[in-house]
Formats: sequence, structure tokens, C-alpha cells
Amino acid sequence: MGTTAAVLLWTLGVLALVGGVLVFTLNSMARVTFALLGSLVCVGGVVTVLGLPYLGVVIVLMMVMEMVIMAVFMIAYMMNPAGLMPMSMLHNKRGALAVSGVVFAALTTAVFAVPWPDRPRVRPKDTTVQVGMSLMGDQMLTMVTLGFVLLATMVGATVLATHRGRYDRFGDDLDQRPARDPAGGGVGR
Repeated sequence: MGTTAAVLLWTLGVLALVGGVLVFTLNSMARVTFALLGSLVCVGGVVTVLGLPYLGVVIVLMMVMEMVIMAVFMIAYMMNPAGLMPMSMLHNKRGALAVSGVVFAALTTAVFAVPWPDRPRVRPKDTTVQVGMSLMGDQMLTMVTLGFVLLATMVGATVLATHRGRYDRFGDDLDQRPARDPAGGGVGR
């Protein structure tokens, strides 16, 4: 790992930790959501710097969509205005501190106590294929096929759910002028 990658790794790691701390110190759900988003984007950056760009990009995309949806629902449905009212993310502070301290100590001990495998001398050409094979193994073709089937199902369900098509406002013979828009009731453009 070069100097630039090491600096980037440490910077993203520190920013991820800062974002994680902000999650528990900010006093509104909207701010907490964006602090968590920043932290998880930095985690995706760490994974990318460590040599798994596909997984890093997937983490970033998933977290951005998830946090944006969460923020939109908070703004739309929370009783206080847009989740900006003061609140606390900490509950059972003593118990949470004890549990988190024990878990942190156990994980730190595990990092240094576990015999890590030696890294092979030859780096694989395509880490994306390696991750895919590790996750899915012999079921790769099944999962790709399932992805296409799910996509076709979503598109088919959307087509069947709409009661009119693109040209329905022009009539059966596409000769109705001006176009009649059943949804808007006005004259089409």
C-alpha cells in the first residue's frame, strides 16, 4: 500500500469514527441521519481503498439511498417538524456504555489474538469476481438469472398496474386531436 492510499485509509477511518460519534451526540433525527450517512460513506471508501472497489461502491450506493429515504420519511411523517426537534439518541447510558466497552475490548483482543493468514504473493486479477465467487459460489448463474427475473417481474407489475398506455389520450386510432388526457382532464400539448 502506497503513501497516498495509507493517508486516505487513515483519513476515511477517522472521519467514519467522527461520524459515528456524531450519531450519538447530535440532538435531532435529521442531523443524526446525515451523520450516519457520512460515516457509512467513509466506510465504503475504506473498503474501496483496501482493494474491493465493487463492494465499496455498493456500500456507498446502498447507504445513500437508505439514508435519503429515511430522511424523507422523517420529514414527511414525524410529529415534530422534520425531525429537527431536540432529542437524545442515548437510552440506558450506563448499560450501553458497559456493553459497548466489553464488545470493544473483545474485538480488539480478537484482532491481535487471531492468527491472520499469510497473504498470497500473487494478487488476483479481478477482485470483483473473487468476492462474487466467495459470496455465491456455484450459485452465481442462479443469482444472475434471479436478478433478471425479479427485474422483469417489477417492470411487468408496473405495466399491469397502469390503467392506460402512452398513446391512450389520442384514441384507439391515434386520430383524436386535441389529445384528451383522462388524468388531467385538459387539452394535451
